[in-house]
Amino acid sequence: MINRELRQSARLIWEAALNAANPATCIRNFVHLDDGVLTIGSKQIPLRGQLIVIGAGKPSAKMGQVIEEILGSAISGGIVVTKYGHALPLERIRLVEAGHPIPDAAGMRAVKETRELLKGLTKDDVVLCLVSGGGSALWPAPAEGITLEEKQEVTYLLLRAGATIRELNAVRKHLSEMKGGQLARWAAPAHVISLIISDVIGDPIDFIGSGPTAPDTTSFSDALAIINKYAIDVADSVRERLQEGARGHVPETPKPGDPVFNHVENHIIANNRLLIDAAVEKARELRFNTMIIGTEVEGEAKDAGTFFAAIAREIGRSGNPIPPPACILAAGETTVTVRGNGVGGRNQEMALAWAIAMAARPFPTPACFASVATDGTDGPTSAAGGVVDQLTCARAVELGLMPLKFLRGNDSSNFLKTTGELIITGPTQTNLMDLQILLVG
Repeated sequence: MINRELRQSARLIWEAALNAANPATCIRNFVHLDDGVLTIGSKQIPLRGQLIVIGAGKPSAKMGQVIEEILGSAISGGIVVTKYGHALPLERIRLVEAGHPIPDAAGMRAVKETRELLKGLTKDDVVLCLVSGGGSALWPAPAEGITLEEKQEVTYLLLRAGATIRELNAVRKHLSEMKGGQLARWAAPAHVISLIISDVIGDPIDFIGSGPTAPDTTSFSDALAIINKYAIDVADSVRERLQEGARGHVPETPKPGDPVFNHVENHIIANNRLLIDAAVEKARELRFNTMIIGTEVEGEAKDAGTFFAAIAREIGRSGNPIPPPACILAAGETTVTVRGNGVGGRNQEMALAWAIAMAARPFPTPACFASVATDGTDGPTSAAGGVVDQLTCARAVELGLMPLKFLRGNDSSNFLKTTGELIITGPTQTNLMDLQILLVG
C-alpha cells in the first residue's frame, strides 16, 4: 500500500469508531418509555411524579436531544450544559453553553439554575442525569470561601503541569459544592439515574465529570498531596481549605455506603471498549491484520508516540507482532507536560513525536499513524489530532521546518498545520478517550 491509501484507511477507521460512540446509538439501546414506565437497562421505573433531566459535558446537547426524542412530553423540565460551539436545538430541556476546560461564570449560573430545579423533589420524582467528559469544568460550583477565579487558576496550573484527569478531578471534588457525589444530596429524596459516557481510563464513575452522583473514593488529603506533588502555587484560600479538610475540620464528600446513594443508580453507557471494537471491525473489513495493544494508554504523549514508532519498525523488520498489512489499535488518555510556549494537544504531540522517531533512520515500508481526540478537540485547538507518515519530517525539512524544535516547544499544532496533517472533525457530540491507529503497509 502507498501512504495515501494508508491515510484514507486510517480516516475510515476513526470515522467508524466515532459513529459507534454517538450518543444517539448508545442511549437508544439503553433507555425506553412505554405506557408511563421508564426502562433503564433492565430496570423498570413507573413515572409517578416529575421527570427532571440535567447534565453537563461536551456531548450533553446531543444526549439531551436523544432523551427528548425518547421521553417527549414525559419530561417535566431540565437543563444541560455544554461547551461553547457544541450547541444543538432542544425543546423541553434548557441548553447552556459555558467554558471548557477552564470554567466560567456561565457555568456557575447554570449550576445555580440546576440546584433550584432540584429543590423540593419527592421520592416519586425521577432525576435523569447525563454525565460525560467535560462535566467537571462545565458544572463549576466553588465551595464556600473559594472563588471561580481561584478554581480557574488551579485547573490551569494542574493541566499545564501534566496532571492526570484522576488527579485533576480529585482536587476539583474538594473545591466544589456539587462534585464527588454532592449533587445526589441536592436531588434527594428523588430517584437519581445517571447515564454516563466515560472519558476516563478504567471507567471509575467517581472521576467521570468528577462523579457528581457517585460515592467519592478520594479525600482532602489526596487532593492536598496532588497539589504538593506538582508544587503548584495556589491561592491561600485553596490551600487552607484542603489543609483544614485533611485535618477533619471541613465535611468530606459522601463516601461509599452513605445513605444518600440508596436511591441513586449510575450506568456507563459508552466507553473505550465500544470505540475500539468498532475500529477493529472496520480495520478487518479493510483487510488489515489487526491487533489491539490496549485501551488504557497513558503517560507522556511524546513517549507514547516514540513507542508506536518502535512497533512500526518491528512490524516492518520482522512481521511481529502481526505481519503487514498491519493495523495496531489503542486508546486511552495521555498527558503533556508543557515546557514551551507553543500550541498543541496530546494527540498532535503524539503524532509529531511518532514522525520524528520514524525519521531517525530510513524505513522503506509505507506506514502512517493517527491519534484522534474523540470529542473533536485536542487541547486548546480546533483540531482533533494529527495523521502523519514516515516521510512527514522529510517533507517538513523541505518546507524549512525543524520538527524537533516544534516538539520541544509544545508547538505540534502549528507544525501539523504547516504540513497539512491536522485532523479536523468539528464537534463530534461524543467524548470518550483518544484513539490511536498505526498502519503498516
